[in-house]
Amino acid sequence: MLAEGGPPVATWKKLLYSSGSIGSSLAHQALSAYLYFFYVDVSRMAPAVVSVGLVLYSLWNAVNDPLLGFISDRTRTRWGRRIPYVVAGALPLGIAFYLVWVPYTFFGSGVPPLWYFLAVTFLFDFFYTLVVLNWTALFPEMFPSLEERAQVSAWRQLFGLIGLAAALGGAPLIYSSLGWPAMGLLFGGLTALTLGLSVLGAREDPSKRGEDVGLVEAVKLTVVNRSFVSFALTSFLIQLVFALLLAALPFYVKYVLQLESVALTALQAGLILVTVVSLLIWRRLAVAWGPKRAMQRSILLFAAALLLFWFPQSLEGAVAATAAVGLGLGGILLLLDVLLSDVIDEDALRSGARREGMYFGVHALILRLNISVQGLIQGAVLTATGYNAALAIQPDSAILGIRLLMTVIPIAIALAALFALSFYPLAGERLAAVKEALRRQEGLAAPGSPRAGS
Repeated sequence: MLAEGGPPVATWKKLLYSSGSIGSSLAHQALSAYLYFFYVDVSRMAPAVVSVGLVLYSLWNAVNDPLLGFISDRTRTRWGRRIPYVVAGALPLGIAFYLVWVPYTFFGSGVPPLWYFLAVTFLFDFFYTLVVLNWTALFPEMFPSLEERAQVSAWRQLFGLIGLAAALGGAPLIYSSLGWPAMGLLFGGLTALTLGLSVLGAREDPSKRGEDVGLVEAVKLTVVNRSFVSFALTSFLIQLVFALLLAALPFYVKYVLQLESVALTALQAGLILVTVVSLLIWRRLAVAWGPKRAMQRSILLFAAALLLFWFPQSLEGAVAATAAVGLGLGGILLLLDVLLSDVIDEDALRSGARREGMYFGVHALILRLNISVQGLIQGAVLTATGYNAALAIQPDSAILGIRLLMTVIPIAIALAALFALSFYPLAGERLAAVKEALRRQEGLAAPGSPRAGS
């Protein structure tokens, strides 16, 4: 299929661009899943101290993410606005990821100080935002139609699941046998390599106009956009659920199921295999139902499946629960960037500028906040229920707390996300009108477009 407004993007280029999801997912998911566990349970930092560190980390993001997005939108080079940042930042990103997992290099067997935790997480986040924000911002411009967005988003998520599998399933195998520094080195190298190579499949139009207002005004225009506000709240809440589940899963395996860390691999394999299959289905449902309706149904299915985590007493039961969760997860993963791309299209229609950098930057800021909120929620629940890292067997109250972190709490948050999504206005005739008006504004001939959906 032809990309609207430009020559066709070759399939191999779509795949190569999409393969950057391996690196973006690998680094992000490993950090989300193991950062708290590594610094609390392995490095013996107090949960409250790590929670404070995560709050300070979120304040750093309040500056870092929108600022880098704003700078990206205003950049002018012969290679475009986004690609130079991906190329320049890929290697430093890999190095920064490695430094997160090697406090022993500097402090031996002692407890790492808060300043080290802050230094390495701040450095990682700067380069992660620099690279991944610009890589992601290429998506709406490269693929304007719903069919292409659904297709490429599905491929991106398939590659992302490879990164997820490596992060969640491979990490326990590596750190339990070779140590945490080896995991950091291997994952950091893969992150840099895949994101760096992905630009060989990217393209952008250097003539596209970006920001023509100041930073404060640009942020204001973004955060008062009704479509963006409803999307961003939905995305924040649903990805807070992901963060809670990923961070609680090592505790769930170790203390509820009383299994070795390698059992995480079996759980994650079930999740990933079902999610891969469901992506192929949700790609078609997104076009048939429209992005909003498809997202609503995927969230409902996802939330219902989380109930299953309350019951397992064995590895087999837990694998079945994670597999069920994958049925709805595929739709959520596929549709998030599709929904945000529609928001960016609507903004381009109003402003006449392509502001992907600012929208993805503010969105990234909001998503980073969920790491802090996750840390606060998990720290509060574990502390209140009597969790003690020095105990091999936790008290019943702590086991209850871990089960709550896997079921009741994330289900409530997922339902709140569903409520927020009900206010998202870009669906049905309104979405179709935005697409048609944008094509006219950009001087494009209206193709036989896929159904905008409802």
